[in-house]
Order: sequence, then C-alpha cells, then structure tokens
Amino acid sequence: MWLKREQISVNYVSPKRIRFRDGILKKNTQQPLRVVQVSDSHLFASTEGRLLGLNTEDSLRLVLEKVQREQTHIDVILATGDIAQDASEAAYTRFQQHLAQFNVPNYWLQGNHDVTQPILNTLNDKTHLSPCVIHQDGWQIIMLNSSVEHEVPGNFAPNELQFLQQALSASTRSHVMVCLHHHPIPMDCAWLDNQVVANAEAFWQIIDQFSHIKAIIWGHVHQESDRLRKGVRLMSVPSTCVQFKPLSDDFAIDDLSPGYRWLDLYANGDIVTQVSRVEGVKFVVDWSVRGY
Repeated sequence: MWLKREQISVNYVSPKRIRFRDGILKKNTQQPLRVVQVSDSHLFASTEGRLLGLNTEDSLRLVLEKVQREQTHIDVILATGDIAQDASEAAYTRFQQHLAQFNVPNYWLQGNHDVTQPILNTLNDKTHLSPCVIHQDGWQIIMLNSSVEHEVPGNFAPNELQFLQQALSASTRSHVMVCLHHHPIPMDCAWLDNQVVANAEAFWQIIDQFSHIKAIIWGHVHQESDRLRKGVRLMSVPSTCVQFKPLSDDFAIDDLSPGYRWLDLYANGDIVTQVSRVEGVKFVVDWSVRGY
C-alpha cells in the first residue's frame, strides 16, 4: 500500500529542555508529563522464545532495567503493540508483571501479532487497552487500534476512526498525542511500506481538521524516526528486541541495540523526547533469516 507523498521533513530535536519561539532560544521550566514508550517486545508463552534468534524475554528485561536506571519519575507507560509474538495469555501476563515494577499507569494498544481477547483475559484494567483516552496535565493521549487480527498490514476499522474523531472534537482545550501500532506514513523502507495503515488517508483527513494535535507515535517498524508534518511530530520507536534496517528495499536486520523512547509533554504543548538503547550487551541475532 503506497500513500500519496506529502511534505514531511526529518526532524532533529535536541534532547535538552529548550524550545524555539520567535527566533529566541528559551528554557522551559515547567514540570512536564513524563511518558515512556515501549514497543514490539514479541514475547512468547515460553521465556525461551526467540525472534530471529534473539531471546525476546531477555531483551525486554534489559530495556526495562535501563528504564529503571534512567527514569527517576514516570507518569505513564505506553505499550504500542506487538506485545506478544504468539498472542498467548502467558506472554501478556508476564508483560504486565514486568510493567508492574514501575508502579505507574500503563496503557496498551494492539499490534498485528496481538489478539484482543487474550489481552482482555489478563489485563488488570480493561479500560487501559485501545481504543482509549488518557487525560493528564493538560494533555490527552489517544490510543488507537490500527491492527487487523491475523493480518500484517494495518487498517482502521470504521468505529476506530469514529472514536478518533469524537476524541479530538472533545479535547480541543488540551494538547493531544495520538498513538497507534502501524506507521501512517511511508518509512522509505519498501518492504515495510507495504504494511502501512491501508486507510491512512482517512486517518489524515480527521487529523488535519484539528490544530491541537502535537504528536503521533507508533511502533511496528522496529526503528527510530522523528519527522514533521504540518507542524505535528511523527515518531517511531525502536523495538525492545530485534531492530530493522532503515531505508532497505528488502527485509533486513539492523545491528543497533534494543531501546525505548521517553517523552516530556509540557503544559504549553512543547515536546522534548529522546530514544535510549541498551549499551554494553552483544545481542545475538540470526542474520540468515529473511522474514519474521
């Protein structure tokens, strides 16, 4: 599925808490809402499960240990899909146990490897699964399900788009960040761009009606990106397991380490964000595999 090309620019933003306004560099002294995004953990029922040769339980544990070391305060954790590789209740239960150590609210959305019912069977708070809206500190975070069960490409169901329209209409006095699993824009990665949200144009028709949307974030692509479209930040996050090589025509694994993204959401709408990856660990991946 190929989307009509739009003016989208790569966005390089300093991780320091600064902002530009009227050409003047200013410090932002507000206390932000600290969000942590983890994605694409691909857990299995067994803790010995491997994706492309990598033990996904071990890599998730190392990423979350890094989160613990780096984040002295977290307001909310977002899990943006492909939580499990095999959609097993055992995998979802362990993922929930992993996040419980942070003692902060966590919200999930479905990826193409996930199945909703096993998640609902294990999730302590069913309202924390997409579609849902998180209201906090002048922000609304909208969690959407872009997945079709047992299918790889994304596609929003009509009720999902209706939920988005209603949530945005009801939140005009807040800043908004929208979260989904699949990429709504091409990643310039040919094999992955066949999996883009199939009805992304309908998604953008809704998004473009509103001026209070500050960011859209997703998982699925197992790679970091940060772009700008009509003043809205568009960001993808590394997987907590295997990474995919950017700008590749065919399936290709990258040698970067697993990681996560943190975001500071300020009351004035500013966003400061950075990706952090596990360091000092050599991850063993099966480079001979040509798909997943």
